[in-house]
Amino acid sequence: MECFRQRCCRKNLMPRTLDGQITMEKTPSYFITREAPSRVFSMSRSTKLIVVVRDPVTRAVSDYTQTLTKNPGLPSFQNLAFKNSTTGLIDTSWSAVRIGIYAKHLENWLRYFPLTQFLFVSGEKLVTDPAGEMGRVQDFLGLKRVVTNKHFYFNQTKGFPCLKKPEGSSRPRCLGKSKGRPHPHIPAEVLHRLRDFYRPFNMKFYQMTGQDFGWD
Repeated sequence: MECFRQRCCRKNLMPRTLDGQITMEKTPSYFITREAPSRVFSMSRSTKLIVVVRDPVTRAVSDYTQTLTKNPGLPSFQNLAFKNSTTGLIDTSWSAVRIGIYAKHLENWLRYFPLTQFLFVSGEKLVTDPAGEMGRVQDFLGLKRVVTNKHFYFNQTKGFPCLKKPEGSSRPRCLGKSKGRPHPHIPAEVLHRLRDFYRPFNMKFYQMTGQDFGWD
């Protein structure tokens, strides 16, 4: 009974979807939360799932950078990434590292949903070809390709694309101040060890998805 009430409560939090409409919800933590697949499945087995992924090494550094701005006294990246800096043993309990092990998270989701209900979006291509990736999203959702190249411009300051302002709006739509900030210097050897750690997981993720994201 409690499970039933939870499902109803979650559905009640969603807006009403009329014929011809699609309701979307975005929560990054869903992909890495063990309980999320079963809960989403219990609410709707036909849910389409869009997962945006990026190079896990870059993602870990970005994660650290964001945390560092809120907590300047944070230990160095390498102190958090390694259980032992001498042996180079990676600390997978640190969330910045754990999140990037995409293959393990996907295994959890594939217990409930077939691969056909997933679309994996490249975070790198969202920067280099935002219209192309958005085209894939629109196709996946069965929508007409309305968002195209004309809707984007590259913001040199932030280093990524922004949406051009719609008619009647005074400013373009860009991600917030927390996006596009410079990353701290991380020793090359640290990044190299982290890439070695992720490589087999990346290869498995490519095999599982049938998609090579080109992460070295």
